[in-house]
Amino acid sequence: MTRSELAYLITPYATITIDYRTGHTELHLADSTNEKPLDGAIVNWVPTGPSWGTSEIPAVLPAHALVPLPWRLAAIPAVLTTTVALLGRPRDRTFHRLVRLAAAGRALPPATARQVRYAVRAVRWAAGPLPLRWACLEQSAAAALLLALIGRRAEWRHGVALDPIRMHCWLAGPDGRPVDEPEETGLYTVTCTPDGPGPDPRGTERSTT
Repeated sequence: MTRSELAYLITPYATITIDYRTGHTELHLADSTNEKPLDGAIVNWVPTGPSWGTSEIPAVLPAHALVPLPWRLAAIPAVLTTTVALLGRPRDRTFHRLVRLAAAGRALPPATARQVRYAVRAVRWAAGPLPLRWACLEQSAAAALLLALIGRRAEWRHGVALDPIRMHCWLAGPDGRPVDEPEETGLYTVTCTPDGPGPDPRGTERSTT
């Protein structure tokens, strides 16, 4: 990462601080942030409609989509490497290690929409048998690493949504749209990319659906 490791998401009522070195997140009421300067990347919250604290999700998990065998085989070392980063020491640097993996291919040519889709689905397939927590951060980092292994940059995204406050990671295609993600991903304001904390450098701060 080339920018400051801190991101500040500015909302009308509070500022959310994310430290991408540790994963530590803080919520400051709007008035309290005026006491000291913000020394990281500034991200302005993109308003969305209220969720009332709920969102619709499928009642049945989707079946694994068919992915070409070479992609499934290539996903195995990517998943294993991500697992090592997840379980390694020190534990308070786990978040940082996974974010670094997600940015591994940032200097490479961009991946195509098909490559991103195959990477996401192949990692999902390879990680299925793992007897440990495997959530969006691990999933997206492993898929980004897989793309780096074939010489392509992944448009990895980390973002924050409000009402209630929650965070999510995903991969975007060349058009900025989340790949193999639920519609709710469009509620997240981007706070970090492979280039470091901050808004989407292409000018799309909110995930596009």
